Amino acid sequence: MRGRQVLMQTLVNHGVDRIFGNPGTTESPLLDSLLDYPSLQYIVHLHEGVAVGSANFYAQASGKTAFVNLHVAPGLGNAIGMIYGALKENSPMVVTAGQQDTRARLRDPVLGHDLAAMAAPVTKWSVQVERADELGPILQRAFKIANEAPAGPVFVALPINVMEQETDIPPGRPATVFDRSRPDPAGIEAMVKLLQAAKSPVIVAGDDVARAGAVETLVSIAEKLGAGVWFEGLRARNSFPTDHPAYRGTVAFDAVGLAKNFASNDAVLLLGGPFFEEVWYAAGSPFPAGCKVLQVEAGARRLAYNFAVDAGVLAEMGAALEALDGALPKIAGAAKRNDALKAQKEADDAAQKARVEKAWARTPTSMARCMAEIRAGSPKDVVVVDETITANLDLFKTFTFNGADDYFSGRGGGIGQGVAGAIGVAVAQTKRPILCLSGDGSSMYSIQALWTAAHHDLPIVFVILANREYRVLKHNIDAYRTRFDVKSNKPYAHMDLTGPVLGFVDLAKGMGIAGTHITKADDIQAAVAAAFASGKPHLLEIEIEGKR
Repeated sequence: MRGRQVLMQTLVNHGVDRIFGNPGTTESPLLDSLLDYPSLQYIVHLHEGVAVGSANFYAQASGKTAFVNLHVAPGLGNAIGMIYGALKENSPMVVTAGQQDTRARLRDPVLGHDLAAMAAPVTKWSVQVERADELGPILQRAFKIANEAPAGPVFVALPINVMEQETDIPPGRPATVFDRSRPDPAGIEAMVKLLQAAKSPVIVAGDDVARAGAVETLVSIAEKLGAGVWFEGLRARNSFPTDHPAYRGTVAFDAVGLAKNFASNDAVLLLGGPFFEEVWYAAGSPFPAGCKVLQVEAGARRLAYNFAVDAGVLAEMGAALEALDGALPKIAGAAKRNDALKAQKEADDAAQKARVEKAWARTPTSMARCMAEIRAGSPKDVVVVDETITANLDLFKTFTFNGADDYFSGRGGGIGQGVAGAIGVAVAQTKRPILCLSGDGSSMYSIQALWTAAHHDLPIVFVILANREYRVLKHNIDAYRTRFDVKSNKPYAHMDLTGPVLGFVDLAKGMGIAGTHITKADDIQAAVAAAFASGKPHLLEIEIEGKR
């Protein structure tokens, strides 16, 4: 069989049913083979970065390995930022790109470059197939490596002539592997002893809890301990119910802020994350003196990587939490701590209610009221794809996320992931309504995704929060000036999205999507409800307040 047939059959063997791509000439063998493989649906994107961003969120929302097909060097270059995001998000992905004919390599052909070298810094493994005999084995290995903990993207370059070569080596197929590694009982016992002795334990829940389907188990552990539960500063999934009394919010982005988060704690349990991704350098430890640090991690490299933990357990997250939950006895003081957490949560909720009421009548619409109105107009079972950034605090204090699949966001810090990612979530979560929330600046990095939503008739409601600025950068320049003692009363340079003002309804119309421009807070709820009721992709541009 020919190399292209090996590729397509390998995808079928591995359960791939979607190909996320942007077509090009060197991808002709794959594109020309699609009609012969009707189980493979091609999701068309107008930019390679959008294709990868979509595939990244699809991998998270579906639990499958995403497959991406890009164009040669410039196309792969366009996608590098989004591949980086997928690497940080631990999304299992096989990213491929068509490559020029290897026989023309020494002629420096148009669009020619070393694709494997380009992708290597942002992938777990990067390789070029040199002959058809390698296709099956390399692709089989690519799927394996993409899924090994911590999961992440791999890259395979596919020269056009190799795709047309004949080979007797069969397509790759998935191995039957039982890799739900169990924790060392001694490690679980050590954790139980430390947690029993703690007077004020706390938990930081990473994305692996959600990916393992272990949210309910974590709830049980938190309640047994009487421990609050924090999220990481950047997170992709929802690993704990946000309406639970133990939910504490999001940890800070520097060591000083983290130290404040944990100031009253004598034991911190870290679950499945990099711990910690900081924005600003600050000297010192995030943990108070004498605090015991415990960590559960599925990948050996991340265990005790940044901190000398007092008890570290290497195991699949679900299995580890089940073992810990089963071993935890009734703990003295847990009931009292749970009561205190409930009181704190009630106080936090009351403070948010007061904050919303105080900001209710402001013009332009405050972020707090905007979120309240959006929530009121959305279906109860809505899935939120989030890139709100500076509105994130109000989002999490307004919406309730109970399950792992209620919320999706991007990691790595690169913007533009939300609008692109909503495509992937909609493809995976076909039975639930999808709400994509994005700032105006972020959305412009992947606005072409609107065309893909229209082309594939994906009923996503896109909400663009238009404050006409890069608000987060204004906050960050304030922080920079403070941290580095820069005396300045200068204006914010190049951070306003005006002159001209972006017209998102017009942009949406040009890509086949109906839109609504909202300037008054009183109109938000009805507009959101109508957008969902349409059953079609729809864009809402809501004008909100800028930085005060």
